[in-house]
Formats: sequence, structure tokens, C-alpha cells
Amino acid sequence: MSSQTVTADAAGTWRLGDLPVHRLGFGAMRLTGSAAFHHGIPSDRDRSIAVLRRAIDLGVNHIDTAAFYFSALRSANELINSALAPYPDELVIVTKVGPYRAYDGQWGASARPEDLRGHVEENLRQLGRDHLDVVNLRRMPKHDSIAEHFGALAELREAGLIRHLGISNVTPRHLAEARAIAPVVCVQNRYALDRPDPDGDELLRVCGGQGIAFVPFYAVAGEAGEQGATTAHDEDVRAVARAHGASPAQIRIAWTLHQGSHVLAIPGTGNPDHLAENVAAGAIRLTHEELDRLGRAHHKAC
Repeated sequence: MSSQTVTADAAGTWRLGDLPVHRLGFGAMRLTGSAAFHHGIPSDRDRSIAVLRRAIDLGVNHIDTAAFYFSALRSANELINSALAPYPDELVIVTKVGPYRAYDGQWGASARPEDLRGHVEENLRQLGRDHLDVVNLRRMPKHDSIAEHFGALAELREAGLIRHLGISNVTPRHLAEARAIAPVVCVQNRYALDRPDPDGDELLRVCGGQGIAFVPFYAVAGEAGEQGATTAHDEDVRAVARAHGASPAQIRIAWTLHQGSHVLAIPGTGNPDHLAENVAAGAIRLTHEELDRLGRAHHKAC
């Protein structure tokens, strides 16, 4: 399979509310450096801008970002604005609020409900937008309920600053709590082939039943998390990759997309070659036998 000839539409489409997106999107976290946040070496600005523009050329129309995606020298939102504004009409930019990082990169206290307008307006300023397409409320572990925070975002949606709402780092109970306040178009949780997660499996199923997009993060990074893509691939993954002439990372993306038509993938990279490979993974079609094999690998440690 030639990654140079595959575009994001090969993965199919889904709607975030009334906004159609290709199921293979792009995560902006790795644009700012060799690892997320303050880890690693800050990226080359021109290269990151080139990656964003190449993503659009490859048909990507769903970018996931946040104001707290920055390194010592780079801001993901600033890079997106510089590379892509004026934005294509079909481009959907999804951001998230809740966590906070100070200018020195250290994590601060999570937002109170009354702080969220400031978080939204900072994303608007950095992206150069008059409204945000989708905003995910990222639940912090200490918050058992998300009602007040999500209610504050729902008010900003009514005010026209936000078009659609999502939630992140949640359980089915939090999803029900949010849906009682306002429509939810997506749920973004950690979920990966090498990360057995019965609760995540259940939430994925619930989202499918309710027509809500399920958007895993760290699907390629796995246990490596914010440090970047894992190299610790199970032999089952390697075997399937060899059968398709693909990389293990591509198989991880393909497996993610095969978990349901409502599942979106947002692999991130600052490498233009990896970008093309990630997009090409949307064209990989796994057999029932391969899905069974990978499914056993996913569940074996449960």
C-alpha cells in the first residue's frame, strides 16, 4: 500500500453534530515538540506548519487541539492559526478546556466553572476564531460530578461562542449527567489496543448506541502516553502488520477505527512521513480473523 496515494476519506465519515468529518483526523499535541507538553525538544516551526498544511492536502478535516498544548517555544493553536487561516470551510477544529498550564509549563489548579469562559476565549484568541466548532470538557479526577462545569459550557454554547459540546476522561455516568444538560457530540477518553479497559469498552458501546462519536487518545502512543508512540508492540500486532505490509502503528490506528463506525482516530505527529502513514492507515481493512486475534490481545490482561 502506497501511503502517498491514500487520503483521509478512505476511513469514512461521521458527524459531530451537524459537522461532517473524516474518521481519520489529526491530533495537534505532538506538533509542539518531540514529546507532549514540556517533555522533549521543541519542534521546528516551519516543519510543524508544513505538517498541518500537508494534513489538509491529505483530506484531514478534523483537528484536535487545546490551549495547553505548548512547549517551551511552540503553541499548537498558534501553529494551526499560522498554517491554516483563513480556515477551509470544511475544517472542524475541536479543542478542550478544564486543565490549565502556566507560562512556565507547570500544571495549575483545574478550572472552576466560572473560569471556563476565560479558557474558551483564550482558545478563540489563539486560533483567530469568533466561535469554536467543538469544545470538550476535560474532567479532572477530583471532580466526581461534571454538572456545574458542563453547565457553564452549555451557557457559552447558548451565547454563540461554541457550536457543539463534548466531554473527556469520563464514565457512562458522566455522559448521562452531561446529556441531561445539553447535547453531547463526542466523548474523548484514553483507549488503546494494548490497554485493556472494560470500562472503556462499555463507554464505547454506550456512545455507539446513542450516536455519539468516541474519540480515543493515545491510541498509538499506548502506555508511552505523552512521551510519544510506543515501540512495545505485541507479536499479534506485528504479525498483522506484516500481513498488510504496514507498520504496527498503522495497525493500531486501523484497529481503533474498526471498533465502530462512530469511532474517530486522531493520531498526532510532527513528522510529515509519519503523517502520510497515519492517514494511509484509514484504508487498511482488517479481516474477521485479524480482529479476533487483536481483540484477544486487547482483552487478555483484563
